[in-house]
Amino acid sequence: MQTQHERKHLRQHATLRAKSVQCGRRAITKQQKQHGVGVPCRLFRPTLPLRMSQQAGYSPSFKRPADIMRMRRKRSRSEAGQGSTGSPGQSDSFPAALAAGVRPFSPGPLFSSQPRSGGKRRNPFANIENTYSPKKKCLVYDEEAADTSYKMKTWTDKEGHDEDMSTETRGGLTLSARLTEAEQQEHVSSKKRLFSGDDSLFEEEEEEVKAPLLKSPQAIAPASISPPVCSEYPADWSLKTRLLFTSPLTLSWAEHPKAQEEAAGLSQHCRAHFLSLPHSLQDPRVCPELRCAFQQSLVYWQHPSLPWISLFPRINADRNFTGKSMPWAQDRALQQSLMTEWSVSLSSLYSLLKARLCPYFYLCSYQLTVLFRAAGLGGSSSITAFISPTTRGLREAMKAEGIEFSLPLVEKRRRSKEQHKLNEDIECCELNEGEDSPEADDEEDGDDEDGSFSWLKEMGVQDKIKKPDSISIQLRKEGQTVCVDHRPESLVCVDGSHTFTLINFLMGCKSLVAAAGSQAGLPPTLLAPCAFRGAAMQTLKARSVNVKSQVGSTFQNISSLEITGPILPSSLHAITTLLRPAQKGNFSAALYTHTPTAVMNTHPPTLQQSPVGSVDLSGCGLHPASLQQLQQTSALGKTALTHIYMNNYSYTWKN
Repeated sequence: MQTQHERKHLRQHATLRAKSVQCGRRAITKQQKQHGVGVPCRLFRPTLPLRMSQQAGYSPSFKRPADIMRMRRKRSRSEAGQGSTGSPGQSDSFPAALAAGVRPFSPGPLFSSQPRSGGKRRNPFANIENTYSPKKKCLVYDEEAADTSYKMKTWTDKEGHDEDMSTETRGGLTLSARLTEAEQQEHVSSKKRLFSGDDSLFEEEEEEVKAPLLKSPQAIAPASISPPVCSEYPADWSLKTRLLFTSPLTLSWAEHPKAQEEAAGLSQHCRAHFLSLPHSLQDPRVCPELRCAFQQSLVYWQHPSLPWISLFPRINADRNFTGKSMPWAQDRALQQSLMTEWSVSLSSLYSLLKARLCPYFYLCSYQLTVLFRAAGLGGSSSITAFISPTTRGLREAMKAEGIEFSLPLVEKRRRSKEQHKLNEDIECCELNEGEDSPEADDEEDGDDEDGSFSWLKEMGVQDKIKKPDSISIQLRKEGQTVCVDHRPESLVCVDGSHTFTLINFLMGCKSLVAAAGSQAGLPPTLLAPCAFRGAAMQTLKARSVNVKSQVGSTFQNISSLEITGPILPSSLHAITTLLRPAQKGNFSAALYTHTPTAVMNTHPPTLQQSPVGSVDLSGCGLHPASLQQLQQTSALGKTALTHIYMNNYSYTWKN
């Protein structure tokens, strides 16, 4: 039990302790008001405070938020007092700061005072004293040493715009590199201005300036040099099965012709009358001349003509004849009648070709395709014929009939091999000059020519090894020729008077007509751009469709025109000639080639060259522009056109 005296003593001690704590709080509050620093209010403990440098986690450059706000308010008041004529105060500090180009309660100038072009927005909450600033690099063009080097400067932003500059010299620059640096000098100077003014309170987050892109002088084309305009694409002697034209302008004018327009187009084709069209048409749908000319370009002539059977293509087309009515298959008399009529049509075509009234025609069988060209076309001064593909049996039969021909692709490959072997022999002779005697070379050549096997005798095994007979030796020598059967390399070229012998050979060749199968007894198909005896007039099928094509993130209206059928070379050129003004010189075309005819663009070196225009072909019935194109020597080789593009009345193509 505590006595009354002890309880009184404890109450007095508690009262004195409470008064000392209250006095301590008042002293801290007074100190805060004097320095303007806000610290958390906590109980006062009568202990010695630690030094600031000894506190854990303390950084000398760290400032409390209250200190930063006090410094900003102080700077705002001072700048407002300098810029304003009235009494400085809190009320007019904001307009004064705006007039001075300073944003109140934040460091640095206003963003609107110096507009920036591009780059990232500055971070208004970053402080240069308590954040890490990465080094910036920029290229500085040195005018004094521009011929040998350039310098790369590096700086780090600190208080007072301190810069740590380091230079790196790189020599051996080309002229294009120095020109590129000079063009970027103004861009670099604008980047450096970002660090002027009051930027010591900001952190500029920029990307590093990259090295200039070096370009060769050839890659920089002068503005005065315009790209070349190609007004024509090379002649293509292959047959096409399908054309697909696309254009940003409508192609609906090409379908559904009026009866009068279709009749006028057919009449113009028969009379070989061609209309001249303007360079550009405002609205092709209201131009009857264009629609008549388009119908005229779709016409071709064919024999035989059976409405219920498609007679082109004939190679690998048995499915087109499956399930169709073929009354001649078992009727020998009907087959003979068809062949007789076909022979008359073929003879008529060759007569027109020889008289230069027909420019060319095609013979399409179930095994091969033959192209006959008049003299003056394809750069040749005589009538030429191309057969593809062929077999060794057909070539032997042609030799037996006395038809002279050549294998252009096989001979070209043989010449290239011989030239390569000759170059190797020359190199070997230069390296081993004087080591081998001429007698040994002559003996070796004789062995190769005679096909002897003296090397077996030298080895002493002539009796143990059976020598091959003459037939095996002949087959080995002809193996290179036999292996090209049914391949593009089997292309046969016949020219001059031998083409007449070829016509007689084809009339009596039984291998042109299938003896069994879905095409049994059916004569080959004859195709020509002009009328001949026994031919039927046919037209290609055209269909226009409007589609939407995705271009980037949007959809663009694209108009397409599809043409199907046996598309002759002159028909292809006539159609593209009409699309040129109708589509204002902007369209593209995808071409689908009948594969066996792709190699017919080959120009054999043995043919006699003919200057363009040396042979009069004005009466052959082709458009003058198409005739001029077909008179040129094709530069496609053994390939065919697959795409044609026209942009701003200039052609480009793929093959």
